[in-house]
Amino acid sequence: MPELPEVETMRRGIAGLCGARIVAARFPQGTCRPLAIAPPPTEIAARLEGHRIVSVARFGKRVAIEVGREDSAAHWLVIEPRMTGLLLVAEPPTPHHVRMELEVATGNGSSAGSRQKLLFWDQRGLGTIRLLDARGLDRACGAAKLGPDGLVVTGSELAERLGGSRRGVKVALLDQRAVAGIGNIYAAEILHRAAIDPRTPCHGLAAGAWEAVARAAREILASAVAHEGSSIGDELYRTADNRKGGFQKLHRVYGLAGTPCQACGAPIERIVQAQRSTFFCATCQPRYRGRRRRGKSSKPRAERPAKLVRRSLGA
Repeated sequence: MPELPEVETMRRGIAGLCGARIVAARFPQGTCRPLAIAPPPTEIAARLEGHRIVSVARFGKRVAIEVGREDSAAHWLVIEPRMTGLLLVAEPPTPHHVRMELEVATGNGSSAGSRQKLLFWDQRGLGTIRLLDARGLDRACGAAKLGPDGLVVTGSELAERLGGSRRGVKVALLDQRAVAGIGNIYAAEILHRAAIDPRTPCHGLAAGAWEAVARAAREILASAVAHEGSSIGDELYRTADNRKGGFQKLHRVYGLAGTPCQACGAPIERIVQAQRSTFFCATCQPRYRGRRRRGKSSKPRAERPAKLVRRSLGA
């Protein structure tokens, strides 16, 4: 579930560890579904221990922890939380779903009080952990892999990347190569604010509509970051210090099927697109009817000349 706002909140929550030295790296093995980790955990641990955390960045829905020391080139520990992953500096929801534990020394390491743990916790085991060099980071998180970040994307960028697509706009916004960080929750909220039906094919949107989508994306995502993300459903998502997010209280459509739209009072509807739930207001987000072809009759079929009707039936 974690999308840009949740992952950015995680990044900010662990950014205070910059400068800390990694004393030990552990990858507990239990009965849970094994995580995708590369290279093997023993190799990652050997390459991390003794290094310092230089910076903590975000690429779309991924956190990249830069580690290094004076006698070696920098590497990045890239973590993608996916459905249920959390980066924590607090006690985890359950001990047996901890997938990685970094013990770090935040001072000179001479006292027990200077030690701290950074955990990656993942209940379903769908997240990934990769240790990459500069070239690997570019392949995994560079411009060829991820589109412009949702917090800064422009209408012209969206139009260029998606304007020729026949996909519904909501499905297209989930394409990380087109725009990075937007997932199912925020795509629904963005399109409601932009007043665009989620089924509208991308090629049917004019430049002004793409500007509205980009503006809504920047505003919605920035507000969600300010509220530290959305804790929905079982409220599994938590901040790095184990608190619930707050943006779910400001949702206008997501998860609200059957309730009145806060803007117009019409019931929020739910449909399925690309096997994902989509929520929208049919009144605030009117259905796209397509563009009339030049020269095509606008009369209803019954009012057209009989000769034309017979021809269309193969007479």
